[in-house]
Amino acid sequence: MTQPLNIIFAGTPDFAAVHLQALLDSEHRVIAVYTQPDRPAGRGKKLLASPVKQLAQQHDIPVYQPQSLRDDAAQAELAVLGADIMVVVAYGLILPQAVLDTPRLGCVNVHASLLPRWRGAAPIQRAIEAGDAESGVAIMQMEAGLDTGPVLTERRCTITARETGGSLHDKLAELGGPALLEALAQLAAGSAAPQAQDDSAANYAAKITKDEARLDWQRPAVELERQIRAFNPFPVCWTTYSDSKGEQRLRVYSAQLERGCHSDAPGTILGADAEGILVACGREALRLQLLQLPGKKALPAEEILKGYRELFAPGVQLGA
Repeated sequence: MTQPLNIIFAGTPDFAAVHLQALLDSEHRVIAVYTQPDRPAGRGKKLLASPVKQLAQQHDIPVYQPQSLRDDAAQAELAVLGADIMVVVAYGLILPQAVLDTPRLGCVNVHASLLPRWRGAAPIQRAIEAGDAESGVAIMQMEAGLDTGPVLTERRCTITARETGGSLHDKLAELGGPALLEALAQLAAGSAAPQAQDDSAANYAAKITKDEARLDWQRPAVELERQIRAFNPFPVCWTTYSDSKGEQRLRVYSAQLERGCHSDAPGTILGADAEGILVACGREALRLQLLQLPGKKALPAEEILKGYRELFAPGVQLGA
């Protein structure tokens, strides 16, 4: 039986909420939750509580939403809670050294990557984009550097040939809870053996922007196919086409790599049929399969061609 710990949990999105639920289902006591301030969402821009806040409220756990943890008042408020440990999962705020030093056992972080492979904000997407064969979850003791702390435990998984950012997110969320509970058991028992990271093997997983999701047809098809999978469901890759109203944005949710040479300019449509819209790339070609026109829902290319075949005819240039 693990010695129950009094835990402060800090996190914000769905990925974090999965880990909060794992703690709630364990013998540990979550005494407080820290999460990002409510944000405007939807067409009405009404303030929306984070998934972590919603879960905490369902379990009557006190919720704190400071704009920053750098001021003395916020740090004093946290210290009064008297936690044994702070668990941080995709919180979104930097923890200053004063906060890292406050809990008796320090702070641990659940990171959606095999450290030190991908440090930073978007490790799930960057792993797929880079063509990594595997990913995983690392439970790390936090220190002042960005994801540089020693690793307590990890869980690994394969990145499949059709893996998307969404499917890998769900895999890692499922792996993270058991790994976190194992690390907490080790810390509570005094048997943890943290392993220092090899800084020379680290890569920075920069935050993804919507502009970055624009498809550059000059690049090899193999890279674009990975990018499309990595950026599904967010921010979703896109290109442009032209109709009677001018330039329009076409979102691309899935595509298939087509081997073989061609002599057409990158972005040229080579063919369009029930199998998809075949587009020339800097090397080889990409068959676009699941697409979304402005104001419409995502549909297979075959369905889109029934109403808009002339817009995606062979010879038409995308992304001009």
